[in-house]
This record gives sequence, structure tokens and C-alpha cells, in this order.
Amino acid sequence: MSHSNHSSTTQDTSETQLKRALGVPSLVFFGLVYMVPLTIFTTYGIVTQVTGGRVPAAYVITLLAMVFTARSYAKMAAAMPFAGSAYTYTQKSFGAGIGFVAGWALLLDYLFLPMINYLVIGIYLSAAFPMIPAWVFVVSAIILVTVLNVIGIVSVARANIVIIVAQAIFIIAFAALCIASFSGYGSVDLATPFTGDGSAPGFDNVMAGAAILCLSFLGFDAVSTLSEEAKDAKRAVPRAIVIATVTGGLIYIALSYLAQLVYPSNQFADVDSGALDVMAAAGGEALTAFFTAAYIAGACGSALTSQASVSRILFAMGRDGVLPRSYFGRLSPRFHTPTLATLTVGAVSLLALTVNLTFISEMVSFGALIAFSAVNLSVIKHFIIDEKNRGSRAVLSSIVLPGIGFCLTLWLWTSLSPRTLLIGAIWLVLGVGYLAFVTRGFRRPTPMLDLAD
Repeated sequence: MSHSNHSSTTQDTSETQLKRALGVPSLVFFGLVYMVPLTIFTTYGIVTQVTGGRVPAAYVITLLAMVFTARSYAKMAAAMPFAGSAYTYTQKSFGAGIGFVAGWALLLDYLFLPMINYLVIGIYLSAAFPMIPAWVFVVSAIILVTVLNVIGIVSVARANIVIIVAQAIFIIAFAALCIASFSGYGSVDLATPFTGDGSAPGFDNVMAGAAILCLSFLGFDAVSTLSEEAKDAKRAVPRAIVIATVTGGLIYIALSYLAQLVYPSNQFADVDSGALDVMAAAGGEALTAFFTAAYIAGACGSALTSQASVSRILFAMGRDGVLPRSYFGRLSPRFHTPTLATLTVGAVSLLALTVNLTFISEMVSFGALIAFSAVNLSVIKHFIIDEKNRGSRAVLSSIVLPGIGFCLTLWLWTSLSPRTLLIGAIWLVLGVGYLAFVTRGFRRPTPMLDLAD
């Protein structure tokens, strides 16, 4: 009997325990690929017009705001080195019910993020090869990304390195061409990207641009979902979160600064693809083609990492019994990855064939801001109320700094449209309804698993 129990325990553990294979560099790469260094060009034209030619100034503000929230993620990742991100942190701090609501909101964010990348891949490749329908590229990308995620997180990490290197080469080439280009102008006002072109004066316009840009920094949330696959989660994950956030922010600021120097105008052939005007000004058709290739590679990388992240959110919720444990809460005996959860995300991503980019972006905004708010509050609850940390250092570290992060997140909520808030509220109502079903009308406790080592 004892031998049988031991065998059973070993099997159960292998089916619910992720493989620890990632160090700090792999985690940072994961976060940077998720953030996509070239993502500044996705909304470049729009933000240029909103801010009156002050995109780097808007990025500085966004980075300052995100650093506070990233720090809160880092503190919670060190205290709770488990898969699940904001879902796990909120559950452990505020209880299973509120944790479920945070996780449900996070699902909205993560389920739609891969679709953004698949849509971009379809749009750009269809433009380059107009004889092939966009849906062919979308479906092919979904299949490729899903297979890589099923094979394992190490394959994703290796692919990430290749993608980051390709984007790094483009960034170096872009910077060199920009410098060579505007150095021939005779005189360049180096302050223009921060003072603007006068078309949209006032600090409010810069803040409006910063609100649009906040979702460029979702990479630190993605890193926190890999805590159970890090070799030394309590040290590696917090470091990677902070490094990825700051590095990504500095890259965004530098690229947007160079872009606005080489193309000091807010007039574009098409505002949605304003980056193409910048590329043409900096390096002509050759750089434009290089940019398209690097941008698509970045979108593939972001799809890889975002699908890996959401599959682990589903795994964490399935392991807790909030979602069906027999389906979501088990790992592949061969690959030690949440295969069924990954396949589910791939299937849901097929919705990219029927929805538009604006709708998806709005849903990502709603889910992300709920997660950011919940994690900032979790720091205060866990360290001050639960752990009873006291003293001036604790007040600064666990009340003031996460409190600033929470207030900045609340401010970002003011940028959400009424449509976004309505659809987000409907999603939350559906989540509460599902929780009521699982708990038999809240008569039973919300399922949760004790993850303490």
C-alpha cells in the first residue's frame, strides 16, 4: 500500500509541477519579447498627433508610472513564487473570491493579447504578399506558436533569443541611419521631441499619450507568471521584472526620440502606419522592408510569450479547482507543459479572424489595469496587514510606493472609453456568475489550492 501511494503521489506531482529551467537572462528575454521593443511603432502616428510630437516625453511619464507597479509585482513574486501572477497574489492576499475576480479580469487581458499579434502578422504579411489572404497567415501563425508552446518553455526561451537578436540588429541599424540622416540637416533641435511642435500644447496632451502607451509595459506581468519555471524564483523573477521594465522603457524612449528627430512632423500618409513614413525618411525602402520583417518577428515572439503566459494562468486556476481541474490543472507527462490549456488558447485565438484591432486593444486595457490595481493593493495587504511589517522603511516600501502605483493606475482608468467599461463590466458579471455556479450559489467556499512550500 505504501509503495502504491508513493507511486500515485509521484505521478500527481509530475502532472501538476512545472519544470524549473529559466534563469534571469531567459526571464528578461521573455519579458522584453513580450513587450516587443518595436511596439512603439504600432501607435507611433496616433501618439505623435495626440502629444503634438512629444512621444518620448509621454514614454518617460509612462515608465515612471509602470516602475511603481513593476516593483509591486517584484515584491509579490519574491513573497509568493508561484504561477498565476495577479490571480495568485490577490488570492493569497484577499482571499479566494477576490482572487478569482482578479484572475478572471486577467484572463480577458491574456486571452486577447495573442490575437493582437496574430492580427498584425496577417495585416503586414498580406500587404507584402497580396495574393495570399490574411487568414492564411493568421491560422499558420496560431498553429506554429501553439506547437512551440506545447513542446516546452525552453523552446520558447530559445526562440525569444533569436527574435531579440533580430530586433537588436534592426534597432542598431535604425539608430545609425537616423543619426546619419539628421546629421546632414545642418542644425537639429535636440529638445523638440520633448517640447513638441506646438500642434497639441499642454501637459494634458502628454498625459493622454502616456495613458495610451501604458500597455507597452505588460512584459513584467508576463514574467511573474513563470515563477514556477524559474531556477531561483524568489531572486530571479523579481530581478527580471525590474530589469525588463526599465530596459524596455529606455528602449521605447530612445527609439521614439530618434524617430521624432528624423521625421519631425505629425503629418502621415496614414496615421495608423505612421512608422513607415519614419522608416522611409531614415533609410528608404531597404529600411522599410527590414522594419516590416523585424516587426513581424517581434509579433511572433509576443504571440509566443503571451500564449505561454495565459496557458499558465489557466493552469493555475485549474489546479486550484476554480476551472475544471481534470482539464486545465494537469500537465503533459512528456513535455511538462499545460498542453490542454495551451491548445484552448490557440482555439480561442481563432477569433482573430472575426474581430478588429480596436476592440481587442480595449479589452486588453481593461484587464491589465485591474491586474495592476490588484497587485499594488496586494503589497499593502500582505506586508502591512498580514505580515505586520512596521517601521518607516516598511511604510515607504509597502504603503507609500505601492500606493503611488495604485493611484497612477486609477488615473489611467480615466482614459478608458465607456464602451470598454461596459464590456469589461459584462465580462466581470459573467465571471461572478460562473463563480456562483462553481460554489453552488456561494454556499460552498471558492476552490483554492495551498501552494505554500
